[in-house]
Amino acid sequence: MPAVAAPAYSTRLPALFNSGLYQSTLGALVSNKTTRMVLLAAVPIVWIVMMHIGPIYQMLKISLLSNYPIQHGRAPTVTFANYAIFFSEPLYFMPLIRSFVYATSATAVTLLIVYPVAYYVAKIVQPDRRSKALLLLLVPFWAGELIRTFSIIMLLANRGALNVFLRDVGMIDRPIPLLYTPFSLGFGLVYLISLYMLLPLYSAIDKIPKHLLDAAADLGAGPFTRFRRIVLPLSRDGIVSGCSLVFLTSIGVFATPMLLGGPTTVLFPETISGFFHGASDKWPVGAAFAMIMLVSALTTAAIFMRIVGGKSTRLM
Repeated sequence: MPAVAAPAYSTRLPALFNSGLYQSTLGALVSNKTTRMVLLAAVPIVWIVMMHIGPIYQMLKISLLSNYPIQHGRAPTVTFANYAIFFSEPLYFMPLIRSFVYATSATAVTLLIVYPVAYYVAKIVQPDRRSKALLLLLVPFWAGELIRTFSIIMLLANRGALNVFLRDVGMIDRPIPLLYTPFSLGFGLVYLISLYMLLPLYSAIDKIPKHLLDAAADLGAGPFTRFRRIVLPLSRDGIVSGCSLVFLTSIGVFATPMLLGGPTTVLFPETISGFFHGASDKWPVGAAFAMIMLVSALTTAAIFMRIVGGKSTRLM
């Protein structure tokens, strides 16, 4: 058979890499370890600065202005009066406290509900079926937040699926007012943020070696003892990560409280949005309130991670 000719790029690429132009430009950069690290980190650093630090910095600047937008030809006036409004008006305390209460409660309930599910998928389901089981749990989260919120409305409304079922089986004569209550808001938060708890817990539990549980069982440890002495300590990193993600996500959620909550469940993000939906001269106050919520939420999460996280439990 005639010999097959080698592709042209198989001879051109080595020649290109050995050329003086490549060695003096890109080759010189790649050959340096520090430069390689800088090139690899450039994209995520730019992304973090542009998409995260930049907007927060701009919000901080606006919160320190006496008025916004700044009129042409006038120098900006820096003031802390926008922050003083929050501390001088007790009316704004309750939405912030309510946000922390709902976020903390939703985090605790989500942990109690999702932990057994994550353990079942990670340790009970056969290894060749875990990907399918995890995929089935993730399918509802492919829909958007608004779609899932409206599905909860159709479930809990007076003529929703739950009330219709209870009426058909004869348990109630009139609809139970479940919607626009603290229950509907809490239920919606847990449903919407459970994914952020599931993935860290599953990852942490899946890494626990099965032979440790088998050895503990051989030594006479019961199921509860194995869970308390082995599974729970070794999954602490997943618990801390999941609780932090769920707390920080739920405390800043906006659409769900507006659609599922009522007059007695107004959260702090709704209070902040009222300043931005009004006249532009209220934007500095809204920005100041947003910074207060950001700092307080991050501080709370940091304290939780410090107390609960501690030193990570590692396998020897």
